[in-house]
Amino acid sequence: MWSKRQLLAASAALPACVLLPRLALAQSFPSKPLKLVVPNAAGGAADLTARTVGQKLADALGQPVVIDNRPSAGGIVAGEAVARSPADGHTLLLVSSGTAVSAALFKSLPFDTVKDFAPVSMLATFDLGIVVAQDSRFKTLAELVAYAKANPGKLNIGTPQIGTTQNLAAELFKSTAGIDAQIVPFNGTPPVITAVRGGQLDAMLDILGPLMSQISAKALRPLAVLGAKRTALLPDLPAARETGGSLANFELASWNGLAVPAATPKDVVARLSKETNAALALPDVKQKLLDLSLIAQGSTPEQLASQLDRDIKRWGEVIARANIPKQ
Repeated sequence: MWSKRQLLAASAALPACVLLPRLALAQSFPSKPLKLVVPNAAGGAADLTARTVGQKLADALGQPVVIDNRPSAGGIVAGEAVARSPADGHTLLLVSSGTAVSAALFKSLPFDTVKDFAPVSMLATFDLGIVVAQDSRFKTLAELVAYAKANPGKLNIGTPQIGTTQNLAAELFKSTAGIDAQIVPFNGTPPVITAVRGGQLDAMLDILGPLMSQISAKALRPLAVLGAKRTALLPDLPAARETGGSLANFELASWNGLAVPAATPKDVVARLSKETNAALALPDVKQKLLDLSLIAQGSTPEQLASQLDRDIKRWGEVIARANIPKQ
């Protein structure tokens, strides 16, 4: 039989024994190639962001970073794959404002968006804007809002599909501005552009990046960017909040970032966050992202977690207020 002293010594040593495997994991990380799962098809902005940052992470960590594209509605396939992966830091997930939308929009998911992932860092933000045809009667956002208020139900604003970030952003803009407008969803951005240019739509709300060529060609005219401040893409374009009134505090931008399975050791998460932020500070990375109409934007894990929580709550309220059915 053990003495009291032996029992105390054994109990004191137990936590260290339990922690040893996790400490060893953190110290040996990374021990093999990393996989970055992207819930989007190859060639798009999300994929190119992942590849740009992934290459820098590979250089810093001394292991390859393999991009694994798993596109699906709501990012469900990619999210489930990472949630079920070993929590050792070698499998990462590209998360975005769309991840928050899915958490608010779907009745159930095969994972818990908040509990099953540990945020690592933001990667970039991308601006949303309201644009009209070049020959539109509306020269400013204030004019568009004034028309909508004077003519309830007559203004129509096109967006991509119901439940996308852009579609919900239009619903949020409508309620914040206090206007009665028709939000018209289309199957993607190109048909919305066609409808605006053809006069079937008064305006559209979308991510600015895919619209830049149309804006540069003077086929579309931007009225405002929806972020907290003017965008580097169009520095002369006012922010919607500059309109004042009910829009004085309005701000909205899309974003993407990195996450890992929730049980990943904190030291590993901290290492990944540090190297990600270092990569995003590099001039060539900033320029590559800017060429994609993205603004490099790192963060702490805590800041990304807060952003995700805020967006899930915000989009949940927008979905309920707009009576959008849960999917």
